[in-house]
This record gives sequence, structure tokens and C-alpha cells, in this order.
Amino acid sequence: MSTFRILSIDGGGIRSLYTAVLLNRIAEQVPSIFEQTQFFAGSSTGSILSMGLAFGLPAAELVEIMRAYGQVVLHKSLAQNIGQVISAKFNIMDLHKLMTPYFGAAVLLDLAKRHSKNVLTPAFDLDGKIDDVRTWKPKIFHNFTGPQADEGEMVVDVVTRSCAMPIEFASYQGYIDGSIVAANPSMLALTQAIDRETGRQNLPNIRLLSISSGYFPRFIGGTEHDWGLGRWSFVLSPLMIDSQMGISNYQCQQLLGPLRYQRLAPLLPKPVGTTDADQMPELMEFAKEVDIEPTVEWIQRRYLAD
Repeated sequence: MSTFRILSIDGGGIRSLYTAVLLNRIAEQVPSIFEQTQFFAGSSTGSILSMGLAFGLPAAELVEIMRAYGQVVLHKSLAQNIGQVISAKFNIMDLHKLMTPYFGAAVLLDLAKRHSKNVLTPAFDLDGKIDDVRTWKPKIFHNFTGPQADEGEMVVDVVTRSCAMPIEFASYQGYIDGSIVAANPSMLALTQAIDRETGRQNLPNIRLLSISSGYFPRFIGGTEHDWGLGRWSFVLSPLMIDSQMGISNYQCQQLLGPLRYQRLAPLLPKPVGTTDADQMPELMEFAKEVDIEPTVEWIQRRYLAD
């Protein structure tokens, strides 16, 4: 079997603008990369980028989409400012309206049939079923032929579900943000690719490129932290997201090794929150300063090798 190429894109809210600039810079040096990629995975706002690339949108256009996300979606009205203690900060339907002109009524099957691309996006189902037991659960949307395929799901709905981060947005169609499941969807993509009933790929044939939305290192000093809910509540969410992103990276490294796996996860010069839309100019400048040459070399020598 020939090489099976996977591009995995992390979530990150407005930091996905940073990712989009990195993707565009890579495309300028390796113009065929997205055309030769068979499988795109994205979580949360990373799903906007992954679905867009699978749909054939140029990376430069995705930069503009993420700028619009910051300007239009992450804009709070006076009513939202007043009511955000008891309701979401932003309107999830603004995101849906932003994405509809790009994806229209397309369903996941269209990406497989018309564009020959497989896609995967996680979300979290607040009221699902497992073996006829009513329960919340992770939901992995994909368009591989086989069990639990979601070929009839509208692309715009899947993206909106995966971007519905609690507190920031209301749930959408009973789903919340894919970062609750996997902010870094690399391992989800890898396991779907080697599934004997869906992806049907052999591990040695897989090349996986994982791209983050940048990170800023955090730590808690000391050796004893006898904290209650009040103090842990400020750090527990980012702590859990960072830890599961690191675990996914570790698992992919162990299974694929450096010749078949590469992760581009640059260090941000300063912290940028997922809704800090005022930081967009700086994010774009940060992304332009990242040294992408080692990643470009790996793509040319390993990722695109037959």
C-alpha cells in the first residue's frame, strides 16, 4: 500500500489564526501538501481549518476566515456583557452563519466522493446513548465508510458542534466543544486510520503531521497544594487540556517514531487566550517568525515520500 498522509490540527479558539498563518507559510513552500493529504483531522476551531482544507479552500483564505471569526464571532453585544454570568459570552449562531457560505449544504460524504478526502472531528454529546443507556459521551464524526460513519452529517453542523466551547458559547444541537474530547486530535486520527473496519491502513504506511495553535508554558511551584475548589477552578481546565494534548503527542511519537510523525508546536512569546481577539495582529506576527524549515524539510523528505 502507498503512503497514507494525515494532517491533524489542534483547537485553540482565536489562536487558530496563528495556525492558519503557519499552514499558509507551509503551503507557500510545499504547494502540493494539502492536495496529497488524504485525511484531515481537526478539533474545535481546528475543525474549521481541517474541513476547509479538505474542502479545497486555500490556506490564505483560511487566514481570512479566522480573522472574521475574531471580528464577527468573538464580538460581544452589551446584552451579552450584562448576561454572561448566566449565559454564554458569544452567540454560537454567529459561527454557524460565518461558515455557511463556505460549506453550504455539503455533507461529510461529499468530502469523500467529490474531493477524495477523509475527515474526522470530535465533539461531546451531552445526551447520547451507549448500549441503550442514556449518557453523555464523546462523539467522533468521520466520513470513512464503515461502522458509525457520519456521511450524512452537514459539514457546517459538525464544525459548529466542535467549536461550542462551554461558557464561551451555548451548546449546538446538544453538543459541546471537541477540545473536551481531544484538543489535539492526532491520536484519534491515527486510531481511525488503522481501524480494520474503517481506515484500513497499515501503521508503517502512515505519515502524520500534527500542528498546534502554539503554547505558553505554565507551572505551579511548590510541592504541597492543599487547595479546594476555589483555587483549583482557575487552573484545572487548562491543566487537563494541556495534559491530554501532551499524551496524544507522546502516543503518536511512540507508535510512529520521528520518520513518520512530526509535530509543529511553537512556543508563543506571550500568553494568548482562546477568545483574545484583540491579539490577532500579534498572533499573525508571531506565526510569521516561527522557524518552519525543519517541518518543511520533514514534509518534503518523509511526509510526501511514496
